[in-house]
Amino acid sequence: MSKIDSSLFNTQDHAPDWGDEPCPRCGGALELRHGKHGAFVGCTSYPACDYLRPLKVIEHDQDVEKVLEGSQCPLCSYPLAIKKGRYGLFIGCTHYPACHHVADINDQGQTDPRCPACSKGQLVARTSRYGKRFYACNHYPACRYVINERPVAESCPECGFGILTERKGGLHCPNKGCGYRR
Repeated sequence: MSKIDSSLFNTQDHAPDWGDEPCPRCGGALELRHGKHGAFVGCTSYPACDYLRPLKVIEHDQDVEKVLEGSQCPLCSYPLAIKKGRYGLFIGCTHYPACHHVADINDQGQTDPRCPACSKGQLVARTSRYGKRFYACNHYPACRYVINERPVAESCPECGFGILTERKGGLHCPNKGCGYRR
């Protein structure tokens, strides 16, 4: 007799819930697979059919810290919420997968200055993958204007450039040909 009695365990009782479910793309069987990001469900006829799905459904509400009462999303009119993301806290729409509106939690109601290069977009604060803050045009692949200092919505009195930047407690013109400082 073996150490484990096979009559104690029924394989049908312990079968995963996708066992009888066919692949929605090709009709083949689904099985548990393992990858570098963990386990997932994939089709057994893999190179021909590349269907896969995660084991657990990702809930988008689990990152919501607090719903902001009385504030609405400017894009879809759903309520806004403080959320926790990869780079810290931010304000985002509660209707997330359908609406992608986000705002910086550190904004104190300041309006972003207009981009001096394209005059269509606005300079918004971004964070690099190393944590350094920079300001770029929100019409990014069409306009590639980027500066490292915080922009101020004031035009230069000497050259007429659309913005000034805050550097070392003073305002400076970011235009290379102008040396205006205040």
